[in-house]
Amino acid sequence: MMPKRVALMSKRLALALPFLLAAVLPVSAAAKASDVIGRAIDGFVRPAYASLGEHAARLTKAMHRLCEAPSGQNLEGARAAFSGTVEAWSLAEIIAFGPIKENNRLERMLYWPDRKSIGLRQVQATLASKDPSATDPAQLAQKSVAMQGLGALEYVLYGDGAETLAAKDDPYRCAYGAAVAGNVETIAGEVREAWQKPDGFASLWANPGPKNPLYRDGNEAVTELVGVFINELEMIRDVRLKGFLGAKPDADKPKQAIYWRSQNTTTSLAGNLSGIDQLFQASRLGDALPADAQWMAESIHIQLSNGVMITKSVAGPIDKALADPALRGKLEHFALITSSLSTLIGTRMTAEFGLTAGFSSLDGD
Repeated sequence: MMPKRVALMSKRLALALPFLLAAVLPVSAAAKASDVIGRAIDGFVRPAYASLGEHAARLTKAMHRLCEAPSGQNLEGARAAFSGTVEAWSLAEIIAFGPIKENNRLERMLYWPDRKSIGLRQVQATLASKDPSATDPAQLAQKSVAMQGLGALEYVLYGDGAETLAAKDDPYRCAYGAAVAGNVETIAGEVREAWQKPDGFASLWANPGPKNPLYRDGNEAVTELVGVFINELEMIRDVRLKGFLGAKPDADKPKQAIYWRSQNTTTSLAGNLSGIDQLFQASRLGDALPADAQWMAESIHIQLSNGVMITKSVAGPIDKALADPALRGKLEHFALITSSLSTLIGTRMTAEFGLTAGFSSLDGD
């Protein structure tokens, strides 16, 4: 069964693809398309996954430290490392294609949304049964995707009974959490290495051509990049935000919010938007706009920055934020910003490229 996020993205890109292929880049500009993609890879994708790998390694160490010496201080240290990893992942996860899609890594890293609480029940059952195989990262990696990623670890660190981690009452819970952290570190490392391979996915994306099995020309390569901006903005707004923010306050569902237990909901949303901004800036896609449309690139950057700032200002438990009219208003404003950006990037910017016969500035004409 196709995960909700992947299904949404596939649907969005399928709808956008015919237009984008015609409007984004002429085949003759493949070399310049390679420059755009190369900058995206070197300026954003590789650094983002390198950062994720570093945070995941610190998280694993923090979990082992907690298990070896349970205490309130070490529990807070593990939680801080978890939040740091969530923030790093929130930047990197906007690149939801390529190596992260292999071997179910995307779902294993973060199984969400869990609308029927299937994953939650599996984690709770594992903690109750104390299945010894779930404390071994290698064996855990073969189990349900819902049991081995950030969602599972969040429950271990913040869910019912998490306070036992500060004492020696429940060594199993900590051992399972350490295995999950180790699995997250392994996945992050695998993806980081895959993006670094000289003959790997990065090379295919950055070097489109008739013999390339994935990207036959510059159109297809840049469409993948533009698709990130279009799909991820819609994912952030329609899946992540509107999953818990109702049309009216009485329709809010705070416990449907991602990372609500760890109070990382807005950290994640801000990270996603910051990732889009960093990717847009790194690729310098806006440089291809004609002179009288350069304002679009600056407007995109400003709106993305404002969205990040607004979301970061909504801190603390998401249920309390939703109950505060001023903070809830900020989340509604965030939704409007993402809608404005969807129009600006998905309609106006791509139309500009089409009206100028593709990326003529990239083509050198």
